Amino acid sequence: MTTDVTTTVPARPSRAARIGRIAFLVVAGIAVVAVAVAFFVTWTIQRSFPHTEGSLELDGLQGTVTVQRDASGVPTISAGSSHDLFFAEGFVHAQDRFFEMDFRRHVTAGRVAEMFGESQAGTDAFLRTLGWRKVAEAEVAAMDDTTRGYYESYADGVNAYLDSHAGAELSLEYAVLGVQNPDYTPEPWEPADSVAWLKAMAWDLRGNIDDETERALLASELAAGGTDAAGTTALIEELYPAYPFDDNPVIVPKISALPTGTGAEPASARSAPDDGTGAEIVQATTSIEWEEASSVIEAAGILIGDMGEGIGSNSWVVSGSLTETGLPLLANDPHLGASLPSVWYQVQLRCTTVDEDCPFDLAGFSFSGLPGIVIGHNQKIAWGFTNLTTDVTDLYIERVQGDQYWRDGVLQPITESTETIEVAGGDDIELTIRSTVHGPIISGLTDDFTAIADDPAPGLAAGATPAPEGEQAEYAVSLRWTALDPGTAATAVFGLSTAQSFDEFRAAAALFDVPAQNLIYADTDGNIGYQTPGRLPIRGAGDGWMPQPGWDSSYDWTGFIPFEELPVAYNPGSGYIVTANNAIVTDDYDYFLSRDWDYGYRAARIAHMIERRAATAPLTADDMRDIQMDGEMWIGKRLASAMEDVDVSGAGPREAVDLLRTWDAQNSASSAAAAYANVLWSTLVRNVFADREQPLPIDSQSRLFTVVGALLDDPAAALWTNERIGVSSREEMLALSAEQAYDELVRLQGTTVSRWNWGDLHAITLTSDTFGSSGIPPIEALFNRGPFPVGGGASTVNATGWEIGNGFATTTVPSMRMVVDLSDFDASTWIHLTGASGHAFHQHYVDQTEDWAAGIQRPWAFSAAAVKRSTVDTLVLSPRE
Repeated sequence: MTTDVTTTVPARPSRAARIGRIAFLVVAGIAVVAVAVAFFVTWTIQRSFPHTEGSLELDGLQGTVTVQRDASGVPTISAGSSHDLFFAEGFVHAQDRFFEMDFRRHVTAGRVAEMFGESQAGTDAFLRTLGWRKVAEAEVAAMDDTTRGYYESYADGVNAYLDSHAGAELSLEYAVLGVQNPDYTPEPWEPADSVAWLKAMAWDLRGNIDDETERALLASELAAGGTDAAGTTALIEELYPAYPFDDNPVIVPKISALPTGTGAEPASARSAPDDGTGAEIVQATTSIEWEEASSVIEAAGILIGDMGEGIGSNSWVVSGSLTETGLPLLANDPHLGASLPSVWYQVQLRCTTVDEDCPFDLAGFSFSGLPGIVIGHNQKIAWGFTNLTTDVTDLYIERVQGDQYWRDGVLQPITESTETIEVAGGDDIELTIRSTVHGPIISGLTDDFTAIADDPAPGLAAGATPAPEGEQAEYAVSLRWTALDPGTAATAVFGLSTAQSFDEFRAAAALFDVPAQNLIYADTDGNIGYQTPGRLPIRGAGDGWMPQPGWDSSYDWTGFIPFEELPVAYNPGSGYIVTANNAIVTDDYDYFLSRDWDYGYRAARIAHMIERRAATAPLTADDMRDIQMDGEMWIGKRLASAMEDVDVSGAGPREAVDLLRTWDAQNSASSAAAAYANVLWSTLVRNVFADREQPLPIDSQSRLFTVVGALLDDPAAALWTNERIGVSSREEMLALSAEQAYDELVRLQGTTVSRWNWGDLHAITLTSDTFGSSGIPPIEALFNRGPFPVGGGASTVNATGWEIGNGFATTTVPSMRMVVDLSDFDASTWIHLTGASGHAFHQHYVDQTEDWAAGIQRPWAFSAAAVKRSTVDTLVLSPRE
């Protein structure tokens, strides 16, 4: 018997059904992978977040330390000894910012290639040649035992954190770095790692070396193009004019001898001085009374209305005679390159019992990697910094013959040393460092210095003696710079922190040699003051404006200006002191300081606003914060006036120019007129200077304000003619620039003029110094943030700088802002660019940025009661049993 068996074969799914099932499986698989990756990335990121609550036991502590953090993550550290205070500061800095600290110390030591490979070897060679690390080591060795102990305690605290954390536990960056350089492990922290960072800041604030280099190169280029020596000199002096003393203020315009005494009566309590000088100063030294000429204030208001795009700063202090509280207000906002994380770290350091052994009770802005506080206040005084902008660097043209160089007709041996640059994933590089009596030879390391050495004659200082002849002789460029000599700024930090009077403040300032800074002062007794500190050279035959002949010792530095002869002011009769990188003194001062000041537009505007507001009502902390955010654009007002009689072609350009007629000259983020004014300014500068057969430098907008301001007053000036773009008059240049500026803004923000805005055009993107510019978008996205719209601009008080010819994005910033109220420290306010944390994705990574951009400052608790009220996290550190 047979049985028929019928087999039922399932119908084949349709193509659509099969694709759908495959798609589901693929999506499900991707989802699983994505979730797994998300968990892994989140775990990797968060494992480095700091422990901020509860308790930790640490080896190396002598007693219990309390770390209270507020809603911004800002710590107040309270300890029973100086050792534990700085130990805990090192530990907390490492918690929040260790990768930044580690990267910085590799930069200052010329060891970046050890982390990031051969691409960084050239940078390392230059930094090794400068020798910052060796100078830092010498400074540590020369410290007194107490100060060195602070640095050692700090290093112990950093290392206590490293003892319990490694790799991605330290920071997300180490997880990424491990892909490229899996063998990298951070070394223990050393005191010299801290001190070396001050050298990096000195380089950031190095003075006129860039201008000196630029002038030397321009002289060579003009000579090569056929311009004679007289024409070259005239053009360079036109492009680098003298400081406008008649229009903008100097910080200390009149020096007077002071009677001997121990102090001064508070400015707010004094009657008018009897001598008619406008100042009552009691110090056993020279001092400066602020003598504000009416033309300065008139200039700020009359010039149809105010070095911020570069590195600089604003600071000012107002006495109680002008304030609502009857006690001083002090404001400060240093201008530095934008960085993520910010260069600043807010912290309060408090000894539980303030005495000789533990004298610290202060709050302010520190550098991660450096113990103590750099700018801030203690329980008695407040202080702030701006860059002094004195000339502390000189280039020397050396006449080199083999391994010798000429000096006063005699060949001297070049000093040589050899170092090894270790390269991650590559071969070591042997570096030979050569030096003369002036300093390290830096030509051959960068294109600009090498170009000067290749053709030095046109750029030499006027009147230089001829170079000696010699067989096979060649030229080199060496660098004389105050920061390459061991100094005492690393000690001065602690003197400022504990000063209780102007005398003690000045004693600390005398140690603050590099980087040279304007120091302003206020105290709770009502006094205000100013001190020029720094190791400021006394020059021989030259002034450092152009490279000097190294073969002639008469051009050498002959010493440094004695501290007691440096400008100082105390309780000026005007009731205020303003510093904004402007000229410190007039040219009749006994010593040469510089020809490369910021041109004073910010200083004039600040002084004008202080006087204008004080004339109507007593000044408040709100006034100080408003002044910090002022965005009046001096050159914008000049352009608006100049455009009134210029005919432009096209309805669109005419509509754009009309914006300037009603503009308040404020670079507000929402302003369409500000957007057009800045694009017009950029276009005009490029047309007048850069887009020529012989391009001219366009680096400093403060300088260009002065140069173009003079050109606008001189329709016949030769620079209005530019054959390359077919322009032969001022009116043609302005019209063409206005039309091109319209076209550029249309390209950037569209044809609707009313929708243009400066904030988006000028926005800042916060970029990590390392992986943020890696060229790998997914990695950059991990670390970078923004863009954030901002107002302000170049050489405005709210100095958000940008580079002409490279777009309009903000590149330099008021890195922090603070207003200290000497009547009640708890009423003070502060803010900085990013946040307390250096950990990407942490809640305090960039939580201050939007407030910073908007000009909002956060409360700054100082008293124990105020700190307690603001505390959200408390961590107790104790010795390990």
